[in-house]
Amino acid sequence: MSTWLAKWDPEDNLQWESEGKRIAWRTLTITTLALTLSFATWFMMSVIVVKLPGIGFKFTTNQLFWIAAMPGLAGGTFRIIHTFLLPIYGTRHVITFATLLKLIPCVGIGLAVMDPATPFWVFLILAFSCGFGGGDFSSFMPSTNLFFPKRLKGTALGIQAGIGNFGVSLAQFMTPALLGVAIYGASETFTKVNPKTKEVLGSDQIYLQNAALWYIPLLFLVAIICWWKLRSIPVKASFKEQLDIFRNKHTWFCTITYMMTFGSFAGLSAAFPLLMKTLYGNFEGAPDPLKFAFYGPLIGSASRVIFGFVSDKTGGAILTTITGIGLMTGCTLLITMGLVAPTSMEQFPIFVAVMLGLFFFTGIGNAATFRQFPIIFGHNPRQAAGVIGWTAAIAAYGPFIFSIIIGSVIKLTGNATGFFYGLICFTLIATWINWYYYNRKGCEKPS
Repeated sequence: MSTWLAKWDPEDNLQWESEGKRIAWRTLTITTLALTLSFATWFMMSVIVVKLPGIGFKFTTNQLFWIAAMPGLAGGTFRIIHTFLLPIYGTRHVITFATLLKLIPCVGIGLAVMDPATPFWVFLILAFSCGFGGGDFSSFMPSTNLFFPKRLKGTALGIQAGIGNFGVSLAQFMTPALLGVAIYGASETFTKVNPKTKEVLGSDQIYLQNAALWYIPLLFLVAIICWWKLRSIPVKASFKEQLDIFRNKHTWFCTITYMMTFGSFAGLSAAFPLLMKTLYGNFEGAPDPLKFAFYGPLIGSASRVIFGFVSDKTGGAILTTITGIGLMTGCTLLITMGLVAPTSMEQFPIFVAVMLGLFFFTGIGNAATFRQFPIIFGHNPRQAAGVIGWTAAIAAYGPFIFSIIIGSVIKLTGNATGFFYGLICFTLIATWINWYYYNRKGCEKPS
């Protein structure tokens, strides 16, 4: 069967109703399934890293934050590459092979965690390889943008990105569920220690390798489906031709606003488990971070799906402005209530509630911005797809930036207050850009 479709114009109602709608929704379904596994493998290290000290790995807190940060560094870098792949190789080839690449971190990490002698540098490399899962997004979303007409872009992109983002919760939910199941290899002894007295409270036998190995059969299956069912749209351009997006100032404005929305979502998702453990783990009765971590990405993903539909009705710009206000409000509460410089476990429930509120607003903003970009660059669908890929690439550095800065701030000050002051300042700048160019009355590009 041919890889490339003979022709494609989703704005042609006759073609859309006769065959386009069926092909587009089939493609969206398959690629969304693949993207969910991409996000899950991208963020699996954020869960695994929390358990490493308990099974014998002697890494410092700063080293653990570095391990958690590496998938973000890799994801952003690989997304820059993916930004330019789709018009060259097409949906079918890119997504199939991208799915198979994720076998590398799954196999590697599964083997590494079974040996407490595995050195820190090996974990850095394996964590970096998790970025294969993060890089895919900049091929998946431009592909979906090309398959759907303008009236459905917000809905389609919201569904794909929102459900794909559920992969973060999938990784953070399934890991604790699978730790007691013998799938492959010997179990590890997880030791519980009193944070104040360092007294050993007990131990459990766990299979931490399951957090990586269980993806392997799913990745093989999805790769086969992608090759069998996906086709590519004949929108082709060389690498050099695609560089024209960087001459447009709106490419850079959109990059800033998406860093505010998805950069914050991905960054907080990666740092949330370790942030809870670091800030509240030394109090008596400290909870297991994995019992709460998956709720944040779950809420952010759900709001992205819901507000994808809403943004098609209201426009994206107003929702992006609301997102900025919501994020600044949440960060202010974290600081003024002392939730990121806690003095007791009594603050923990409020801390979690405010953090979940931040995730909710990032989901709104993620849906809104991806509704805006095809409108802002509506004169050129190929450029719109490229901007979606590029902005997603830069925002994918969120896990790296957030984890490194949070880890450094905590190391220097003992709390995370300074980080959230910085996040307020950046969010203020991004919100003003969105309001001035895309939201206010008489703005340059109402979207």
